[in-house]
Amino acid sequence: MTLSNLLTAAILVWAAPRCWPHVEAIVGVRERGARQPSYAVTTRTGQFLTADSLRGRVVFVNVWATWCPPCRAEMPALQQLADAYASDGLVMLGLSVDRGPAEAVDAFLAERHIRYPVAIVGDDIISAFGGVRGYPTSFLLDRNGVVRHTVMGPVGPITLRPAIKRLLAESTAMAPDAVASVSARPWPRVRPRADARLRPW
Repeated sequence: MTLSNLLTAAILVWAAPRCWPHVEAIVGVRERGARQPSYAVTTRTGQFLTADSLRGRVVFVNVWATWCPPCRAEMPALQQLADAYASDGLVMLGLSVDRGPAEAVDAFLAERHIRYPVAIVGDDIISAFGGVRGYPTSFLLDRNGVVRHTVMGPVGPITLRPAIKRLLAESTAMAPDAVASVSARPWPRVRPRADARLRPW
């Protein structure tokens, strides 16, 4: 086997586990093993959000950090998704793993005009979702709070868009007026910490 063949094989071995979840989200293959994380976070604007309070909505959870270049690159696309589908029942929720001053996260969000709710969280919240192997990592939850897709990397907003549309089209156990009341809430921002380092994607 030539050196170029070995290099190609090594790249494929590295890329396959990272790329396949994106393919599954695009074509509609449901993630194996239903996980229904229990979580409660306080956003930067002081709003208390829980798995129960978001039941009946499709929730896009994005785990990120200010020091992660791919995270920064994808945030405008996340805001676009939040704006495009909020009225249909999508909630975008950012979970910052920063361990520095909370004001640094606030400034970061303000500079990029990020308006969806963001919270600064510890390892306990990340573990509730099953953990992450790199940043950014995104989880897409259906209206029952079940994780349907998990993808790593800054292309999450692109590959998860078809999955978002499918989940929004699914029926919900929540009554329409309950969904409307949740939609009417102002979605705030988060409070950070400091420097928990994992690798960017």
